Amino acid sequence: MFKRTLLALSLAGLSSYSFAQTIVLNADAALDVKTGKLIQPATLVIEDNKIVSLAKSNKKALPADATVVDLSGHTLLPGLFDMHVHLTGDAHVHGYKRLQRTTQRQAITGVRNAKRTLEAGFTSVRNLGAAGYSDIALRDAIYDGDIPGPRIFASGPALGITGGHCDNNLLTHEHQVVAEGVADGPWAVRAKVRENIKYGVDVIKYCATGGVLSKGTKVGAQQYSLEEMEALVSEAHLRGLTVAAHAHGTEGIKSAIKAGVDSVEHVSFLDDDAILMAKKKGTYFSMDIYNTEYILGEGEKAGILAESLDKERVVGTKQRDSFRKAVKAGVNMVFGSDAGVYPHGDNGKQFSRMVKFGMTELQAIQAATINSATLLKQQSNLGSLEAGKLADIIAVKGNPLKHIDTLENVTFVMKDGKIEINKL
Repeated sequence: MFKRTLLALSLAGLSSYSFAQTIVLNADAALDVKTGKLIQPATLVIEDNKIVSLAKSNKKALPADATVVDLSGHTLLPGLFDMHVHLTGDAHVHGYKRLQRTTQRQAITGVRNAKRTLEAGFTSVRNLGAAGYSDIALRDAIYDGDIPGPRIFASGPALGITGGHCDNNLLTHEHQVVAEGVADGPWAVRAKVRENIKYGVDVIKYCATGGVLSKGTKVGAQQYSLEEMEALVSEAHLRGLTVAAHAHGTEGIKSAIKAGVDSVEHVSFLDDDAILMAKKKGTYFSMDIYNTEYILGEGEKAGILAESLDKERVVGTKQRDSFRKAVKAGVNMVFGSDAGVYPHGDNGKQFSRMVKFGMTELQAIQAATINSATLLKQQSNLGSLEAGKLADIIAVKGNPLKHIDTLENVTFVMKDGKIEINKL
């Protein structure tokens, strides 16, 4: 009986080895995002969920039952990252309309948005702020294969001060409504970080300044003190998590960098000192320079408050100027769209704006691939097309180094070795 069991286990092992799935992608080109060089033509071999090889021609003997995908006329790239999304948010529900959405309803909205995001070629996202840990539930459902969607690095509720950008300021004092992430004082902030970690977050997000879409906050005004920020970042780093700070105003940006955050989000009012600080510390900037067009074009219809529209009219232009300065200075940059403010699935529209306002096509692609993977400490697994890395791969028609807007229409999407979209 014992020998029979050993034999069965041995045969099972041989069976699983023999039937490893092999997929071969043949394309006109593949982009090495680290060097900017195109491999032409390109044959990429995937076994199970990992890249085995990428070469101009495939000389390796392949299994007879390998699945071959013809992507003629296309360029292969690593799966894209969007480092600032709100998957449970609805672009058509802003301001007071949001009071009608329960956490459960937001989670269901997230199911729809996760699918749209994946179909747009974004195989990994950093979700920065979600009520009721709904992004954790979404992340886990995708991981378990229950629903389609990108790989999610989730923050849970964003941390902030009482009455700040990350609080709920839409109701009067009689309702006594306080957002989940509100914490005041260094030790309360540490406790809130610990609570988020307890419930499974991957990253910590907090609000260092006021914001555009919050009621009653001054967009450039610092909120958390430096002491509070240092406590927050210290606690998160102690537990091995990265930290993202929402910061529009100059002093808030500088305080966040001083406190040691891994990335600053939005970064609207930037001065030379802040740029120098970011370069010295290696801080990453995530700047959502597309969504101003949606806010000013469609925001009123979606319920965005009049005061928020007024703030955006000032912030949008300033942020784009700051983006130019940061790129020119060589600050570390990642791709962050703030999708949820505008419709999910349109994430790729930001690429052309990044090029318009100072980046090369390669820099914009690197921001959404290897740079983002490095910020998340995932560069050994994701972010480039190299042997041994997870098979997150997309294909676009033509050459994105010449026409960046090709990334707005992704034809083929593979995530973790599984073909999710093939429009050919």
